[in-house]
Amino acid sequence: MDPATALTPDTDPLYAQPLAERPAYATGMLLDAQDFADEQTYHRVQLAQAMAFLAGGGTLAGLRVTHQSATDNAPEEIRVEPGLAVDRLGRLIEVPRPACLRVQRWYDAQMQSDGGDTLTRSAYANLNRFVSARAIAESALPGAAAVPDRAVIADVFLRFVACPRGLTPSFAEGPFDALNAVSTSRVRDAYELQLIPREGLNASYDGLPVAQGPAVLGDATADVGVRHSALQDAVLAAYTVSGRAGDSGQLAPLPEQPGGVDPTAIFIARLLIPVAAGDPPLRQGDGVVVDGWRRRFIPSASLLAQWIGM
Repeated sequence: MDPATALTPDTDPLYAQPLAERPAYATGMLLDAQDFADEQTYHRVQLAQAMAFLAGGGTLAGLRVTHQSATDNAPEEIRVEPGLAVDRLGRLIEVPRPACLRVQRWYDAQMQSDGGDTLTRSAYANLNRFVSARAIAESALPGAAAVPDRAVIADVFLRFVACPRGLTPSFAEGPFDALNAVSTSRVRDAYELQLIPREGLNASYDGLPVAQGPAVLGDATADVGVRHSALQDAVLAAYTVSGRAGDSGQLAPLPEQPGGVDPTAIFIARLLIPVAAGDPPLRQGDGVVVDGWRRRFIPSASLLAQWIGM
């Protein structure tokens, strides 16, 4: 997907979180393009609301993130495998084929944009506090990239974008009187990967998604009645979540979303890019650590059934 050809986020009617209204038709009624657009919006809003509240934003399937070292035939890259996610508005985001982010190209662009100031502010030591326990354990395995002494931290986000496709003849819009104008005939639901340097992390804020599970529903070893009550309370409180249809405000950012990131985007991985001491930091080796384990996972019903032995 070429970001230059994508429509801006607010061109999607769902971005405004509209209340769903079904067009009503009658014989002899005059219809225009807006009527058909409103009908599409109604059905998309209903489906997106169901997905947002049933699943929430996160990874549905696939989207494994790995680091590929440079070879004679290919540059170093962060590889995102095909997969499917749900964004915070309930829209499906599909990555139909492997996608990549070029690490050195990104690093060089950051260095050139402000002389390395952002990279300096995104470089940290004592890195175990900023990654998941599973990532730490895997970094100790033979052949794996070890957690470095110092690294620039950058997070991978995935967001929904719409891309206009194809042109068809149409009447000109606005103060024109032409019959040879053209309009977009299709809009493709696509995606964009973003690699965001993480400034402002510290001992009290690791910038990662809040862990799911016991913190919401209570201790798994607690009495069944206590857990049942916690589940009921969580359901009753769920509708206050920012993003429901008819909410006049913009989505509130999640803890893992820094300023400037599309609030509908979902976090899929954290990168530790090794750097040497000094400011601005210079890359040191290519052993990038990828931590994709603190993202929000949305297991399917069949996977949950296997997990509980059904």
